[in-house]
Amino acid sequence: MAKPTKAAGIARGRCLCGNVAFEIDVPARWAWHDHSAASRRAHGAAYATYVGSWRKRFRITAGEDEIARFDDAATKARRSFCKRCGTPLIYERPRSPHMVNIPRALFSDRTGRQPLYHIAIEELQEWTYAGEPLVPLKGFPGVVWHRGKKKARQDREGMF
Repeated sequence: MAKPTKAAGIARGRCLCGNVAFEIDVPARWAWHDHSAASRRAHGAAYATYVGSWRKRFRITAGEDEIARFDDAATKARRSFCKRCGTPLIYERPRSPHMVNIPRALFSDRTGRQPLYHIAIEELQEWTYAGEPLVPLKGFPGVVWHRGKKKARQDREGMF
């Protein structure tokens, strides 16, 4: 039998309003980017990045009564969120009953895992940023954009 891994530390996280707080023992088990439609909609984003933790290494430290749950009848997955601010908190799947998955963005500390995996990559949206070169947008500090390729000028005589 394998020896249990000793935690190297604790990573803490919270929802947007701070009503719900939690922690995990680090290192986390894994981390990944989820491109599925369900996670896109639950997060309102191009994809969600999760950190997976053993359930026994995950603790709610504040606001447990402020957590609402949504059970997806089709997938049997459960998603939990803060009742006050709506922040997605926990994603649980029936095929992994001993694991909890937490959005990486909620942690203020390092989790001990980098997201190396992509789930549902076939559902990647064409509008998702994929590392194209970005340049500053003149007159808008802090804003960058993808300029794209310059189009060839049309012959003005052939326009009409």
